[in-house]
Amino acid sequence: MIRSVESAQGVRGLAVATYGLCKRYGGETVLDRVDLRVPDGAVYVLVGANGAGKSTTFRMLMNLARPDAGTAEVFGMDTHRKDAHVRAQVGYVSDVRDRAYPNVTCGRLLQHVAVFYPAWDAAYATHLSRALEVRLERKVRSLSKGEAQRLHLVLALAHRPPLLLLDEPIDGLDPVIRRTTLALLIEHIADTQTTVLLSTHQLHEVQSLADHVGVLRGGRLIAQMSRDDLEGTVRRYRVEVPDGWMPPPGLRMAGLRRSSGGREIQATLLGGERDVVERLTLAGGRVREAQPLTFEDAALVLLTEEMAG
Repeated sequence: MIRSVESAQGVRGLAVATYGLCKRYGGETVLDRVDLRVPDGAVYVLVGANGAGKSTTFRMLMNLARPDAGTAEVFGMDTHRKDAHVRAQVGYVSDVRDRAYPNVTCGRLLQHVAVFYPAWDAAYATHLSRALEVRLERKVRSLSKGEAQRLHLVLALAHRPPLLLLDEPIDGLDPVIRRTTLALLIEHIADTQTTVLLSTHQLHEVQSLADHVGVLRGGRLIAQMSRDDLEGTVRRYRVEVPDGWMPPPGLRMAGLRRSSGGREIQATLLGGERDVVERLTLAGGRVREAQPLTFEDAALVLLTEEMAG
């Protein structure tokens, strides 16, 4: 697995940490030895296709599902043993398929939840409700998926928790509300001391928020690192090569393309630029250009490409 968070942070200064987290449903392994490391104060985007294990990870952090192996911690608290303490520190947005209190109005639900959070900011809840067009007179059971998502965002943000767990927070929202939601999140992060763990399979919509990324694929955390490390680790190279040239063994490569004459290749390679250039040169290549990828493109390489070498 590609990682840099743990080596830089150790186990100190982490808002979220999991250790060998495993989960199986029937004969299917949903999570396979996941070691998540979310630094305190980070905006960590967990990227993965549908079914990659993102929602299961969030449910375990909230003690809504139990691991078959491994443990999870939030601010150093075991999420199973200290689940009530953990939940008091978290604003959680799930896929909202399970709706609590279906027969109450949105306004009444906000009043009910406020009682449990001493830090609940009523003025902020009103601001969020208006911005997200939450209709307070509507009953929860009558809400569409997008409307329920907006209500859950208000519930998660209004008590300004030190940790936000946002599982596909903009899924199901129309484009206008989606932009409003992202703007509210940016405003919230600027005004509130908080850590954000956010999952998505649509990285382009949240990449402006992220300073750390983790990539889940097939239940395995195949990479996690800071934004700077990601953008410095994945680059696109243009290399002049001799006839019959083959990549050096062990070089992590994606999207190899050869020119029509076979004397030049273009490929996305993983690793420090100096090391990659040295290995290509020793193998007989001459690097003509090395370009960094955007945050989104670099993460998508890890998410979608099968590496060769």
